[in-house]
Amino acid sequence: MAEGAAGVTVDAGPQGLPFTLAGARLVAMGSGALHWPARRLLCVSDLHLGKSERQGRRAGAMLPPYETGDTLRRLQDAITATDPACVICLGDSFDDAVAARALPDTARQWIARLQAGRRWIWIEGNHDPGPVDLGGTHLTALRLGPLTFRHIANPAETAEVSGHYHPKAGLRRRGAGPARACFLHDDTRLILPAFGTYTGGLRSDHATLTALMGPRAVAILTGTRPTAIPMPRQASP
Repeated sequence: MAEGAAGVTVDAGPQGLPFTLAGARLVAMGSGALHWPARRLLCVSDLHLGKSERQGRRAGAMLPPYETGDTLRRLQDAITATDPACVICLGDSFDDAVAARALPDTARQWIARLQAGRRWIWIEGNHDPGPVDLGGTHLTALRLGPLTFRHIANPAETAEVSGHYHPKAGLRRRGAGPARACFLHDDTRLILPAFGTYTGGLRSDHATLTALMGPRAVAILTGTRPTAIPMPRQASP
């Protein structure tokens, strides 16, 4: 297939939309997970497990307590589809440290089953800055081949994969219409969408994201058929 701007293949295959960063051939999956087939690696960002528990604890208004199960179910689907040898959770995997400790036993056992037989790496996020007692390895960042994985983008870094901002974008101009969670990708960096069920998002035309991403940046919209579009930059009216 011919590749478009920033090395993005416009036509998505059955497993997602392939693109290249620093020579690494990656796949943006419709679920919001990132697949690196050559390394048998799956990466997800911003699971925010326990968000409903934290919301109830801090605000007294409970969200329906289903987000942890739904997020883990979708993560299980991504793992089943790709059979990774390594899974990287790219920070803010838990809504805070208390939420991590408050996970029900069913969720802990589910995570343990997903970890079985593979390397599992928890990258430190701003919501979960310390180690968690859930197996796997806890790191502040990871260099793997040409790529560096961390939670918050470093403007001085290149060949970087990060999360944190929960980017989203829409197909229509001037901010009209619904926005979808998206990957943001240019020649030097990739920002992953939030994978968690109860996560909001920052539109791609926000000044923080337009400052980080180069002029050839692409937004890869998540969904049944991932779609690559030029990253929307025009401010909403």
